[in-house]
Amino acid sequence: MRGFLDAMGAVPDRLPADVDAQAALFRSLVAERRMLILLDNAASTDQVALLLPGGGACTVLVTSRRRLTGLLARHGAHPLHLDALPGAESHDLLSASAGARRAAEDGRAVADLVGLCGGLPPALGVVGAFARSHPRLPLADIVTELREAGPDALHGGDRTASPTTVLSWSVHHLTGPQCRLFALLGIAPGPDIGLAAAVCLTGWSPERTRAELNALEDVSLVDRLPGGRYSMHDLIRDHAAATAGRRLPRAAREVALRRVLAFYTRTAHEADRLINPHRPHVEPEPGVVALHPSGAATAAAWLDLEHGNLPAVQRTAAEQDLHRVVRHLAWVLNDHHRRRGHQYAEPATWRLAVTAAEHLPEPVARSRAHRFLGRACNVLGHYDHAAEHLERALELAGGMPVQQAHIHRELARTWARRGDDRRALEHAVRASDLFRVHGEQFWLARALNQTGWYHAGLGELDAARAHCGTALRLTREHHDVDGEVDTLDSLGYIAHRAGHWREAVDHYHRALALSRARGDTWQTTLTLDRSGDPLVALGRPDQAASAWREAVALYRHQGRHTDADRVQRRLDDLDAEPGIAPVEDAGEPRH
Repeated sequence: MRGFLDAMGAVPDRLPADVDAQAALFRSLVAERRMLILLDNAASTDQVALLLPGGGACTVLVTSRRRLTGLLARHGAHPLHLDALPGAESHDLLSASAGARRAAEDGRAVADLVGLCGGLPPALGVVGAFARSHPRLPLADIVTELREAGPDALHGGDRTASPTTVLSWSVHHLTGPQCRLFALLGIAPGPDIGLAAAVCLTGWSPERTRAELNALEDVSLVDRLPGGRYSMHDLIRDHAAATAGRRLPRAAREVALRRVLAFYTRTAHEADRLINPHRPHVEPEPGVVALHPSGAATAAAWLDLEHGNLPAVQRTAAEQDLHRVVRHLAWVLNDHHRRRGHQYAEPATWRLAVTAAEHLPEPVARSRAHRFLGRACNVLGHYDHAAEHLERALELAGGMPVQQAHIHRELARTWARRGDDRRALEHAVRASDLFRVHGEQFWLARALNQTGWYHAGLGELDAARAHCGTALRLTREHHDVDGEVDTLDSLGYIAHRAGHWREAVDHYHRALALSRARGDTWQTTLTLDRSGDPLVALGRPDQAASAWREAVALYRHQGRHTDADRVQRRLDDLDAEPGIAPVEDAGEPRH
């Protein structure tokens, strides 16, 4: 207040001693003036309130790390949340700092610097200042240094300019519990966290955890997301992790991490049991279960919500040598990735599981890990690697005929993808025989559908229809909706090959209705792709175009650009299509 009064020409000897009286004098001095008053880095509403002019001629701009909700409630302030700078603005800022010509000559380095700073103004400021003070240093060298040591390495001896110092101003005023929570969030796996996981991380009650999270949000150390979730900027997370290393004992960090890993693993297990009640379930290590999904839809929604966290949980478990957790999360994520069209994430998941399984005593765990890694390699088109892992899985499955049957089903896929449907059929028949002998009717249905598909590929349509017809009956007897969807899709393909267009469309539409209801975008995409050709043959080009447009969008979303391009070409040529469309194979059955 005294600084403002002096700047406005108040006579020092006539200043009242009372702060409220000084505030009244200040308001009288600014009452008739049009001014912009900047109150930078305010700590509280009370600190600001006395400096607010009474009239409407002035505008006051208040900056703060806190949200200062009291200014909104009591003084009618208008909030403006300053997020990280967008990519374009970050690029312009660094280009201006480094020099337009220098930036233009190495646009890739500027883009890398923008990405490493993540739009955080203190980091951008340090990097820009460093670039200006080293005009002959290639920007690529600054990228290397930033990757190796972070923005703090570039402050040039002036620690007040480092991002860590700026962040420490916010952390310094935290209470003990707030600082503990901030540190724990730095070691929690994943890009964001929900309240239930945060409760397990801290060991506190939900009420206390929520209150402390809101306190961190108030000082802009966390961001609140829809659905009661919280996230941190990457550089703030790094600072939080460093804080955990300095302020929390190792034992405390390990206990908190074990609790939150147990939460994710157990809840994922519960969700998977609801979505896939028919498949065998391996019980995870005992631990906390904070959430019990009420049904399959709720379980799928939770897995969607935690999709970015669960792979990070698995990686963290691997770093902690929690081998059973790694194996179990691979099992859960396998089905979720398939259902949501994220199968290209599978290789990393199962490589971790293969490594973890080597430390487990059960041969079935090692066999299954190699089998699913082989399946992941199939999806990526790495058929030689797929065959290696599947042969290793067969070796480990000695004396376990049901496991051998599953491996033969995967070997069938490998040969089919290589274009050898005859050898694929041999493996599918072998799988069917093993499932039948050992009374595995559920899996027999899946194997029979696969057998029928390869018969169809070889032009043996009567055998194909017979096998898939039996498979459809068994899937319905066992309430296997996923198997029913896949078998209906196969029957649509067989009918199309036979020239029975209406029957093909009917099978495809029933498959689509079920797969959409299950939220299975992977199978929905395949069926949409295949349904277009019989629709064209029936003289319904508009319906075919609609199906193919949706398929292209879904293929793009799943990163399957080769398939998207293939279907797009069909769309482009649709006006010139003949009345009878050729069969274009969109791949072997999923299951």
